[in-house]
Amino acid sequence: MDNLVLRTAQQQMFRPQNPCIMESIDSSLALENASGEPIVFANNGVTLEAKLESLNIQDLSDNFDSPSLKLLDENEKLKVSSAERFITRLKIPETVKKVKVVSIFGKTGDGKSFTLNKTFFDGYEIFHTSPEQTSCTLGVWAAFDPKLNVICLDTEGLLGISKKEDQRTRLLLKVLAVSDIVVYRTKSERLQSDMFTFIGGASKAYKEYFHSALQNVWKKAEVDTPPPAALGPSVVIFHETFHTNTLHASASVSESPEDILRNTFADMHLQIDAFSSLKYVGVRTQNSRTSFKELRNVIQFELEDTKVRSARHPKIIYQTLKALNDKFSYELKNAPAQLHLEQYFTCQERCQSCDVRCTLSMGHKDEREAHYNPGKCRFQHQYQNCVYLCRKCNNNGQRVVVKPSYQSMTESSWSSFINYMWAGYVIECKNCGEIYRSRQHWYGNKNPEDSAVIVEIVHMWPGVEYFFQERNIVASQNSAQRVLDGVNMISDAVISVGSQPTKAVTAWVTDKIAPAYWRPNHEIMHCHKCRTPFPPAAAKHHCRACGEGFCETCSSRKQPVPSRGWYTDVRVCDDCYLDIPPSLSHGNDDSEIRIRKYGEAVVSSITAVASVLEIPKGIIKDTARPAYWVPDSECENCICCGILFGTLMPLHHCRECGRGVCDDCSTTRRPVPFRGWDTPVRVCDYCLKEN
Repeated sequence: MDNLVLRTAQQQMFRPQNPCIMESIDSSLALENASGEPIVFANNGVTLEAKLESLNIQDLSDNFDSPSLKLLDENEKLKVSSAERFITRLKIPETVKKVKVVSIFGKTGDGKSFTLNKTFFDGYEIFHTSPEQTSCTLGVWAAFDPKLNVICLDTEGLLGISKKEDQRTRLLLKVLAVSDIVVYRTKSERLQSDMFTFIGGASKAYKEYFHSALQNVWKKAEVDTPPPAALGPSVVIFHETFHTNTLHASASVSESPEDILRNTFADMHLQIDAFSSLKYVGVRTQNSRTSFKELRNVIQFELEDTKVRSARHPKIIYQTLKALNDKFSYELKNAPAQLHLEQYFTCQERCQSCDVRCTLSMGHKDEREAHYNPGKCRFQHQYQNCVYLCRKCNNNGQRVVVKPSYQSMTESSWSSFINYMWAGYVIECKNCGEIYRSRQHWYGNKNPEDSAVIVEIVHMWPGVEYFFQERNIVASQNSAQRVLDGVNMISDAVISVGSQPTKAVTAWVTDKIAPAYWRPNHEIMHCHKCRTPFPPAAAKHHCRACGEGFCETCSSRKQPVPSRGWYTDVRVCDDCYLDIPPSLSHGNDDSEIRIRKYGEAVVSSITAVASVLEIPKGIIKDTARPAYWVPDSECENCICCGILFGTLMPLHHCRECGRGVCDDCSTTRRPVPFRGWDTPVRVCDYCLKEN
């Protein structure tokens, strides 16, 4: 008897007032004995402790008397434990299979909750309103409109006092992502930048983060519904004024209020292309009552439009919101608001390569002080922002920039280009002299980074080459164009002389321009594969993959050898055909292969007659052109005088700006050191005037 009384009292003590929770508790209850151990009354072995732990504490906090449901709190925590409970708490009938979502946003105190009550619920206070200074809506609240089959979401106001401003903004963006229609409510007399900033930022967030997450949710959904549209919700701006006109008064016949809004977004460099549509509803209130009739009509029209976004099951809405909330819920470090920001007073220039800002104060250029940022930069090919520092000088505490060149510091004639072309490029230091030669030996050449230089990635500040010589970035690719200039002079000389070089001269030139891994011609006595001896005048062919000498029969195959720098079909031996040599994709000097290509064109030019000289020279032009030069195909007119280029008017390139110019408009020669031309070269008249 005592046990029965005790059991009845315990049941009453733990009996929840909520009937839904009561149903979830099994009739089997447990008590603790004097020693604290659970007493099992049912034969299924489930204790009271386990039953209580199985209940979701969030469900205990539900207020069934409230006409609206608190869906998310101000800390982004979901207050509903399941989709079924979501549907039950919103009192959505089982007959309703598809609904849409309308959410409202705006500054705190602008009447968002009142607007939803008037628009959807005939003015009944479904969402709580208050005249107090403190915000009456914290987090996100939801209610269901059975007339329109719409789930309405009331959100916490923007610009309110909050310690977690960034977290609140993220919460609002997640609600926006699950909505079909977004109403932005504003009472400002004139539209302010915070509205444009929020909507533009929401568009960017939807495209970059939410769209892919939504696709994944719908793929996992166990319902037969079409996939979500690529575009986001429709945006309706509800603008109420008291003393000023709405945008309708400013709009013209050819320009609607929506056009004015889009132009404003464009002027602020904000994109809204993630949204399916943009509508403007302007109301000027001259009495105490605000009219919501036009807003209701616009929303009802958007709800009936299913071309972009269609209604879906309430279960999907809950799953979508839960998935987004689980994915984007990590704690944010909210920085306190600051009036005096760093960018107000520091230099506004940014590195073109890594986009970091110069850390010096404004006006430092007036004091002839170079841009500076202590952070490391990243290399980008279009800027060639990689420089070499002499390793020996750097170890001695000096920063000396060195660069690869096909010309010695002490030589200036075009013949010096060819001399260094045969031997590869050279790196010279003003203190140490020659520190590296790319083809020091036929085999076993090291990279300059291994012993001679230190690689440094430098920032690319806009216009820096015109003001600070120390930070000039000189690309070694100009050396190829200088070789081409020398090739043109050689070709012209051959044309004028018209003599054929001998076989011995051709073999000597071949050895001089051969890549480092090629076996020299004078060492090749027989075919490397069939071992057939070569007669004195026989042609010796090199495999572009292994570099050995072969006869015509044993090297008749052709294929690209990208690991050696040959990206088109070239001669390879039968053994290397369709075989990729190991460990050759890195560490090869691409400039040597390039020189070989130029050299082959030179040899072809020398051994041919004048009529075919223009063909290899044209090929060399396409390969040797510096990156900043405008391609020949895009140069139709002289940049200075506008004359058309043609057979009688040859095309030249200004070494400073890289644009096409005729001979008459580029008669001046001068060095252009920031482009890598240390000797006098062709410069157009425009660049002369600018400087």
